Amino acid sequence: MSKSLARVTAALRAAGLADVVVEMDSETRTAQQAADAAGCALDQIAKSIVFRGEASGEPVLFLTAGGNKVDPARAAEVAGEPLGKADAALIRARTGFAIGGVAPVGHLAPIPTFWDPRLSDFPLIYAAAGTPRHIFPVAPDDLLRVTAATVADFT
Repeated sequence: MSKSLARVTAALRAAGLADVVVEMDSETRTAQQAADAAGCALDQIAKSIVFRGEASGEPVLFLTAGGNKVDPARAAEVAGEPLGKADAALIRARTGFAIGGVAPVGHLAPIPTFWDPRLSDFPLIYAAAGTPRHIFPVAPDDLLRVTAATVADFT
């Protein structure tokens, strides 16, 4: 088991969500790939979109429904600072994950996290589990609790 997958699994277990990670037969790097692999609607995929705070230099995570796009102006407003692109090095250094497998849990350090209300419209959603082939199903309320995300309109 990879270190990334182990961190996600440990975080889920610590939150009382043990043994929910699933290895898919195909890659799940994009929301569409994940939805196809899981056999669910695109918006049931919780995308992890990471920006860099322009003032702080710190990463900010936006969990959004697979079919939604983060609006940079709205995202900056909810984050409380201008946002720029987070490069792969910053994402890996702070989350421990590579782009295409950034999980909403199991980060190396706490990251401010914001939640797209659209994710709460479903009884079950799916999120990356730290690798391009692993995802986990979860009730939106459970993922919201585990991530301690702030619900905000940023799409």
